[in-house]
Amino acid sequence: MAQLSGRRKMNNLPTKLSKDESQKYKSARGAAVMNKKSIQCVFTLIAAVLLLLPALAYTQSKPQRPENPRTDTKKNTRPAAKTEEELKKEAEEKKIQEEVKNSVYVDDPVKIDTQIVNVDAVVYNKKTGQIVTGLKKENFQVFEDGVRKDISNFATPDAPITVTLLVEYSKWTEIFGSAAGGIFEPGAYEAIRPVAQFLTQFIKPPDDYASVVAFDIRPTPITDFTNDPQRIRQTIELLLRNRPAFRENNLYDAIKFVLVGGRGDSVVLENTKEEKSDYQGMVAVKSKRRAVILVASGIDTFSKTNYDQVRKIIQSAGIPIYIISTGNLFFKKYEPYLGATDSITGMPGRLTFLQARNAMNTFAKESGGMHFEMTFESEIPAYLQSINALLRSQYSLAYDLDKPHEAGKRYKIEVKVDVDGDGVTDDKQFVVQHRPFVLGPQPPDKKNK
Repeated sequence: MAQLSGRRKMNNLPTKLSKDESQKYKSARGAAVMNKKSIQCVFTLIAAVLLLLPALAYTQSKPQRPENPRTDTKKNTRPAAKTEEELKKEAEEKKIQEEVKNSVYVDDPVKIDTQIVNVDAVVYNKKTGQIVTGLKKENFQVFEDGVRKDISNFATPDAPITVTLLVEYSKWTEIFGSAAGGIFEPGAYEAIRPVAQFLTQFIKPPDDYASVVAFDIRPTPITDFTNDPQRIRQTIELLLRNRPAFRENNLYDAIKFVLVGGRGDSVVLENTKEEKSDYQGMVAVKSKRRAVILVASGIDTFSKTNYDQVRKIIQSAGIPIYIISTGNLFFKKYEPYLGATDSITGMPGRLTFLQARNAMNTFAKESGGMHFEMTFESEIPAYLQSINALLRSQYSLAYDLDKPHEAGKRYKIEVKVDVDGDGVTDDKQFVVQHRPFVLGPQPPDKKNK
């Protein structure tokens, strides 16, 4: 009882409660219990939410898998049969792939436009050799394989000229030229002198243009097409100041390079930093009157282009080549001392010189030019005068093709002239110098072979 009374005192409760007080006490106590339970529930809910937050965040971070739309079709359908058009298209694509796979790469194709045939002609008297000038388009008739062609383009000799001077500049040039110069001057001067005289005397700025290419083992452009007298003077000084470095003469490669172009040494006087560059040949020059002046011995050492190939290039190009032979200087003087064939030291024999002369004659004839065999250096001015007269009196004719030429086929060209205009050609009295035939383009599989 003492303990009970003490506990009641601590709780400030009366020792004995009335009925109303007892009822109030119970109600207050029940509310307190309810508040306590509510607070516990709130804390429990908060704790549960805190525990669920990481799970919810992880769930949201995961990529949601898209719902596949429901269709009536099956998941794995059988492929439909291909149509005839689809099969034909696949066959064509396969054929193209096989052609590309089996195709042969051509490093340096020779591309010459043969839709228009150009013919340069010079008319002169058979007996006197006098060149005929003042003719018109109506005075000429052009035939291809006996069929007369309409002349579509015609240029009189008054048109400017564009020439490339191709000069042999090698150790053999010095040896062959020494037969004339002896100990008084370098032998290479005999090859440089015609180039220098033609550039200074016959190129007339601003209408005429000239380029110079020197060759030994490979062709090297000294100057591109120019009409600048200072550039011409620099070209001559460069050739006179230097000495040949190699003995080899790759003549055929040099002719191909000058006519159709290719990749070679950069132009010397342009002072470019590139060692190699692309060179456009005479075929790409858009000029009514074009020509190549070749000063060389005619001896070829080991060109990649063989004799037959260079002939086809000359025939297709249709650009006249005027040739001054330097090897004849040496051959005429030392012929009795030369062997029949080349010696063990490499000295050309008599047959090599004769073969070189025949090759030069062929190049000049098939291009519509002329060959001058130089025996003495004093003949150079007369040769250059004749070349200049032929160039200045050169009529430029052209005709269109009705249909393209067949690949590799040779077509004969004949030019006739009616000087007095009476309707009858003067074949017995006058000669028309021109290219004798034109060659159709080479098939792709036969180029550069």
